[in-house]
Amino acid sequence: MREGRAIPRRQTQAAGPNKTGSDAAMDTATARSGPRRLRIALGQLGPRVGDLDANADKAIAAHARAREAGADLVALPEMFLAGYQPQDLVLKPAFLRAVRRRIERLAAACADGPALGIGAPDFAEGRVWNAWFVLEAGAVKAVIRKHELPNYGVFDEKRLYAPAEPQGPVSIRDVRVGVPICEDAWTPEVCETLAETGAEILLAPNGSPYERGKLEQRHALMVARVIETGLPLIYLNMTGGQDDQVFDGGSFALARGGRLALQMPLFDEAIEIVELEEGDEGWRFVAPAGRAALAPVPGPLETDYRAMVEGTRDYAAKTGFSRALLGLSGGVDSALVAAVAADALGPGNVRCVMLPSRYTSAQSLEDAATVARALGCALHELPIEGAVEAVGRGLAPFFAGLAPDVTEENIQSRLRGLYLMALSNKFGELLLSTGNKSELAVGYATLYGDMNGGWNPLKDVYKSRVFALCRWRNAHHRPWMLGPAGEVIAPRIIDKPPSAELREGQRDEDSLPPYERLDAMLEMLIEQDAAIEDLVAAGHDRAEAERVEGLLLRAEYKRFQSAPGPKLGPKAFWLDRRYPIANAWRDRE
Repeated sequence: MREGRAIPRRQTQAAGPNKTGSDAAMDTATARSGPRRLRIALGQLGPRVGDLDANADKAIAAHARAREAGADLVALPEMFLAGYQPQDLVLKPAFLRAVRRRIERLAAACADGPALGIGAPDFAEGRVWNAWFVLEAGAVKAVIRKHELPNYGVFDEKRLYAPAEPQGPVSIRDVRVGVPICEDAWTPEVCETLAETGAEILLAPNGSPYERGKLEQRHALMVARVIETGLPLIYLNMTGGQDDQVFDGGSFALARGGRLALQMPLFDEAIEIVELEEGDEGWRFVAPAGRAALAPVPGPLETDYRAMVEGTRDYAAKTGFSRALLGLSGGVDSALVAAVAADALGPGNVRCVMLPSRYTSAQSLEDAATVARALGCALHELPIEGAVEAVGRGLAPFFAGLAPDVTEENIQSRLRGLYLMALSNKFGELLLSTGNKSELAVGYATLYGDMNGGWNPLKDVYKSRVFALCRWRNAHHRPWMLGPAGEVIAPRIIDKPPSAELREGQRDEDSLPPYERLDAMLEMLIEQDAAIEDLVAAGHDRAEAERVEGLLLRAEYKRFQSAPGPKLGPKAFWLDRRYPIANAWRDRE
């Protein structure tokens, strides 16, 4: 234990009441009849931010299932009742009052059967806490408040919540359960305090969004808590997409010593009953009968693709869309977006639109048709050449004597964006943007053109990873995919040189370094916050590195106006990385 951080037992307020004489009698009776046992129903479920009634209904349904299974406690994730992250909703008194009313109704609705633990904001005397309520016998039995408030990456909790003093465990059927809420289990102090104040089991409700490699990080940190405290630990996470964050579930249980006793599936909603039994060496997990305790853990390409699909599906549903459309150019980016959309919403709910100009090649027309046909999506052709000529005539008096340049190229892109937005408005379909992270990073995208859209599945996917994801999707099909199995993106689409086709013979590499080299530099600049000297030390040309850094910083204004998309890596554009738009600094010292 770190000196100076622990709270002595006599100074720590337990979250639950002290044992009464009847509790002690129960302990004695239990000891006479056999070892103590505790059955916990883990609700790995997905809430919807702000939908208090629907979230409460999910909690009631989970409670009913747990009661039938003979559970002693139903556990739901962090902030489940409000949805996570509620952001500035928790600063609105009317919202907090509505949450409190739902807590009271939940307590009454779940009065019979197991206790119910559910995350929600707690409000009193002008302060708001990130809390976990324990409801039992029609009343609020305990309120555990979060101590460690994350303030990094996508989290901004110090701005919203008050930090609570560490609390002691709560009693569930005579078993002392310590409840470190999310970040409280990611650092040692709270769990150590819970162990010192009598906790026998640790149960950590979380709202932890997906990030490549995050499950391994969760395992490692929770093993550390188990080793430090000597207590078994249950890690409970939520599922579902919320804006840029996709919560991937993957709840698990660790026995004393750090052995993995339970691994729930990634991304899927599930309710799992775990049973613990007290023995001579402490509490142990009772192996489930007739089923595997450890769900398989997919590789990083599959989890990235799944996060893109789940993020797209939930963003559409939670913002009121059942259908989507996109511009299908015949290139690899739009092909991958079409596949994600078909897998998320079903091919019959995806409209693909090819918007050819005079520079669109016959191969691109064929490739777009091939993708739409393979996926089973509708494809419409809407030529833009007439509109391009009309705009050119209108601007001719202003552009007289000036050579054509990127202005004319961008007019094409913006007209495509205009057409797609018109279709979106008319038919009530969510427009999907198709730009990848490499393009957004260096500004190789047209504001109010190909950047138009309400959602971008590729926002956190570098171009070099786009190719890998296309190949993975061609080779794999899973039950959660609504699109067809087989090769849905022809290899020649993946292999051909990328081009925006906005002028004759255009190639991306005319304007940018090759994507493998560009992405390597961008990952260092963005994910690692590397200096130019670091890039040079890694073998990159100094002049090219300085140019890429300049493009990255100069394009901030475009990203500020870009569509949201699912966070997949450690530093996605938006909440993960916040830079000034007007920024004169460059790494040139």
